[in-house]
Amino acid sequence: MGGTVAGVGVTALGLGLEGPRGWAFRGVSFEAEPGSLITIEGPSGTGRTCLLLALTGRMKSTEGTATVGGSALPKRMAAVRHVSAVAHVPGVTDLEPALTVAEHLHERALLQRRFGDSLRGLLRPRAERKSEERLRIDAALKAAGLDLASLPKGSRTAVRDLERPEALRLSLALALIGRPQLLGVDDTDLKLSDAERAEIWALLKSVAENGTTVVAVCSEAPAGTVMVSTGPTEPAGPSEPTAPTAPTEPTDATDEAPASRDAQEGAQEDVQESDGKEAADALAEAGRA
Repeated sequence: MGGTVAGVGVTALGLGLEGPRGWAFRGVSFEAEPGSLITIEGPSGTGRTCLLLALTGRMKSTEGTATVGGSALPKRMAAVRHVSAVAHVPGVTDLEPALTVAEHLHERALLQRRFGDSLRGLLRPRAERKSEERLRIDAALKAAGLDLASLPKGSRTAVRDLERPEALRLSLALALIGRPQLLGVDDTDLKLSDAERAEIWALLKSVAENGTTVVAVCSEAPAGTVMVSTGPTEPAGPSEPTAPTAPTEPTDATDEAPASRDAQEGAQEDVQESDGKEAADALAEAGRA
């Protein structure tokens, strides 16, 4: 990404977030060095997205402590937001289907120049600013592994025409334009084939190796990462039985077999989208950056 980035270390001790519907997550503790690939693994509905947003300064934790590059959370959320970026978060960083890839990239570069750069940078000659924008976009595309020439209409391809891995790479590129020290990625492995998952994990490991600390939400974390698990925050009670409490009608072997992969992934996506909406609602309550 145009050279290495100075990533930030991330630590958490007993971190938790309680919202109107109860605890989103609780008791999260870990320590990661700068340039680590941190994976938030757990079932859907266990606060993975909320934890991601809390660690990137976009949602206020209510219990425990966390530190991102020397900035304590939740006291210094603004400082953490300044050095972090998020990608692929449902309800928060959604891509506009009607816009083209080039339009998304140009818009993000303009926003970065207006709100992310110094005042001195805004006063530079127009030609110099345009050249810097092009360099930022090219570096971000390279880091995200998105080859515009391979798209159906090149940079003029609309988001609605992108395949799922391509849309994920675009979201990553948009986040990387700001050269963040901490990158948060949601739904990393959702509805991807095994080969596509392997490619995305290799990509995120590459980003981390170049210095940027990465926090990625997933259903199954690969080896060699700092794994943070989320799960039930309270013991299962009568309303959440771990096994059927009453006899059910007999089923044959085909009924007991797992559903097809497409059906499983579709159900998982529905739950993930619901989780994303809940996270967006909570984020709105906390106040977005």
